[in-house]
Amino acid sequence: MTKYALVGDVGGTNARLALCDVDSGAISHIHTYSSQEYSTLEAVIRHYLEAQKVAAAEACIAIACPITGDRVEMTNNSWTFSIKEMKANLGFALLEVINDFTAVSMAVPVLGEADVEQFGGDKPRPGPIVVYGAGTGLGVCHLLRQDKRWISLPGEGGHVGFAAGSDDEIAVLTQLHAVRGHVSTERVLSGPGLVNIYRSLMSAEGRTPEDLRPSQVTDRAIDGADADCRRALSVFCEIMGRFGGNLALNMGTFGGVYIAGGLVPRFKDFFRASGFRAAFEDKGRFKSYLAAIPVYLITHEQPGLLGAGAHLRQLMGSEL
Repeated sequence: MTKYALVGDVGGTNARLALCDVDSGAISHIHTYSSQEYSTLEAVIRHYLEAQKVAAAEACIAIACPITGDRVEMTNNSWTFSIKEMKANLGFALLEVINDFTAVSMAVPVLGEADVEQFGGDKPRPGPIVVYGAGTGLGVCHLLRQDKRWISLPGEGGHVGFAAGSDDEIAVLTQLHAVRGHVSTERVLSGPGLVNIYRSLMSAEGRTPEDLRPSQVTDRAIDGADADCRRALSVFCEIMGRFGGNLALNMGTFGGVYIAGGLVPRFKDFFRASGFRAAFEDKGRFKSYLAAIPVYLITHEQPGLLGAGAHLRQLMGSEL
């Protein structure tokens, strides 16, 4: 009889829940819930488990915020909860709550060739891996292999200061700094960040930007109907490259740089034709060092759920 564990991937907009086959790691019964429709995460989980009619004694929930103790307060969501209280209330024997990019990083060891696309660089070599991705926010996590176990190193790299590397990027930084003071990289590499880039470029030229959503900027850029949106998306791709190159330099990630998140897969062809890779390698004397490091776009639809399951399975004794 199949033994299932509950896995979840909870972001600023949606909560995705699924069942993980503890033996194989296969993910099934995936459901997505809007965080606006439930007052608590516990209510979402309870609703899901009742609907599936499957007993799950273990669970791993990935959350888009720092996990520093028992109390969890989400960065881009109003939900807050105690891990101990949720575990008791839902009757779990084991409840792991991890950072969302810890989960995405833990998916890397179990991804297949069909789950990624390479964007330059050579073959991966033994060494550190880094995963980053833009969605509602910007997540970053490193991954190491030691003694047949994978060790995830979560952090809040998305909130480091934005380092501009071109005239357009300097214009964006200048506009945002005038309004916000400190400008984190998440302010430009995220859904809201794409809009910030568009608005900043327009304002820097004394023009009035339209009130656009991230999806509208992307759509207008892809269909070529709006040169300003195309420029904004091009700058976004270059900043993705420049930031990825910074991450690769930090730990010598010859094991690979992996891009996750909900944004880039929506404009994959545009991204491939953009200045992403050139910006990734734009590191002066260290250009050749970066040129060898492979970059992969994760195309698996649910890496957070897959990684939450992998984290839990490793914790329970499985070798990934």
